[in-house]
Amino acid sequence: MQIVSDPISETYRLIKKYDVRARKRFGQNFLTDARVLDKIVTAAGVTKDDFVLEIGPGLGTLTRVLCDNAKKVLAVELDYDLVDILENEFTMYENLEILQGDILKTDIKKIADEYNDGKPLKIVANLPYYITTPIIMGLFESHAPIKSITVMVQKEVADRMMAKPGDKNCGAISLAVQYYSEVYLAARVPQNCFTPRPKVDSAVIRLTVRDEAPVSVEDEKLMFEVMRAGFEQRRKTLVNALSGSSKLDISKDVISKAIEEAGLSPQIRAEKLDITDFAKLSDSLSKHYEITLSEDEKY
Repeated sequence: MQIVSDPISETYRLIKKYDVRARKRFGQNFLTDARVLDKIVTAAGVTKDDFVLEIGPGLGTLTRVLCDNAKKVLAVELDYDLVDILENEFTMYENLEILQGDILKTDIKKIADEYNDGKPLKIVANLPYYITTPIIMGLFESHAPIKSITVMVQKEVADRMMAKPGDKNCGAISLAVQYYSEVYLAARVPQNCFTPRPKVDSAVIRLTVRDEAPVSVEDEKLMFEVMRAGFEQRRKTLVNALSGSSKLDISKDVISKAIEEAGLSPQIRAEKLDITDFAKLSDSLSKHYEITLSEDEKY
């Protein structure tokens, strides 16, 4: 790995030069441990053949290492003040482009088309913890050409993403992430690796996007809604949890019939289901739900 400058010393220099204060509303914590940088870039497998999309570069601590190792880096930063600092201080990197914007509103497929000829890109990020799940799921659901997503997340979130059915940490995000990708824990990162110091430990995970989903399902969105509804009230039986969901708005009779057709026990809870079970259940629900809707349309 080639690192031209000391990224940690440079980060401290920028903090002092620009009197930078981390903004809580953006969930900002600046990484200050070079060993963690090495683990992130190694886990992402960044090479000179790669186009990397970095989300939330902050003061560019990780950005420097990515630029030293990648063919091209596009860094998307929401904070206007940090964008100004990056544009002033990173002129030496000809392979870096900085884009001010909200990643949740950014067209990832358009970025891949314009910057990487439509080929899969690698995403690397130290994500604000309060918005980790929406960003990751937004990337998956965009169906843009993505090879992998290597991110720093809260340790508890990493544990949930890796959890298997039946584990206490397993939830809707566990199954959704595993539906789209293979999850690998690259490193655990203690609180003292950041400034300001967060209240929780962190972890680096790599999500390698699957070429094909592990199961076939008629309606992905419905399946994920069923997952969320089931785990929101995980102590209830699945039929009661789903029938109590305002987003699904499906009768208990229809849900009971769908559960039976999926070969599941009427007393089963969401935590006992795997992705295949949820796919079967949502397919059955979709069939019955369409019949119910068509009958309503007759009147």
